[in-house]
Amino acid sequence: MERVRLLIIGGGPAGYTAAIYAARAALSPVLVEGNEPGGQLTTTTIIENYPGFKDGVDANILMDAMKNQALRLGADIRRGVVVRTDLGSRPFAVTLQDGSELSADALIIATGATAQYLGLESESRFKGMGVSACATCDGFFYRKKDVAVVGGGDTACAEAVYLAGLCRKVYMIVRRDVFRASAASQQQVFDCPNIEILWNCNTREVLGDSNGVTGARLVRKDGEVFDIAIDGFFVAIGHHPVSELFSQWVETDSQGYIVTDGASSRTNIPGVFAAGDVQDPVYRQAINAAASGCRAALDAEKFLKK
Repeated sequence: MERVRLLIIGGGPAGYTAAIYAARAALSPVLVEGNEPGGQLTTTTIIENYPGFKDGVDANILMDAMKNQALRLGADIRRGVVVRTDLGSRPFAVTLQDGSELSADALIIATGATAQYLGLESESRFKGMGVSACATCDGFFYRKKDVAVVGGGDTACAEAVYLAGLCRKVYMIVRRDVFRASAASQQQVFDCPNIEILWNCNTREVLGDSNGVTGARLVRKDGEVFDIAIDGFFVAIGHHPVSELFSQWVETDSQGYIVTDGASSRTNIPGVFAAGDVQDPVYRQAINAAASGCRAALDAEKFLKK
């Protein structure tokens, strides 16, 4: 079994930033990228709210830049998928899909969270071409256009209200005849004159062409099928933190997000740290993930120096 000083699991903004800081601190970090190098961010196109890029930046270019910066500083970045962990004693042990094993004196978990989608073939086809799971990330592209938000919880309401400030019209597609959101979130929606709520509706198909989304085909509870014309289709039915490999060992909340100690990245297990969307149920932004990767590396450095 190969022994490393610091192991980072996850290749998104949090993982790459942690690798940059850890490499500069001479911690000889090894980073295992996982199934999706670059993380969930690479499912979008141009990012216009990441500081330092006045014209925006392509998500894949940004992630490649972070990765190459970490490599230049000496991080050991490997393709691979972790399938088993043992955090019950130090050094911590992980097994990769190819059967190789690593042990680590300290571990940073940066596996992120995945957006939940409806599971439609057409939805998958238009991801990044009008289908999105992040209004804050992509809403800017739909200024003065018509969009739809799927969901009836607090997240959906917040996304709809945010988009209402940018878009000409926002449809909310709600499968029941009531919201699941809090009363305050509901009132914010009701106070927006350009939000139209489509109660008792499910999405049958996302419509579009080679240029992207053009509409959605909906079906009401009574069987009526109808189309709406939209340019953007936002899915807001929740996120799922990728924490299952660690939940036997580290404390998680009711949704599966890893619990950290205050503003730090420390988990309930000394030497195990969490960064990025896997421990952030609120913000889920690349800039926040990068910042938490920095904190995790600094916390790991302090731990290892003890």
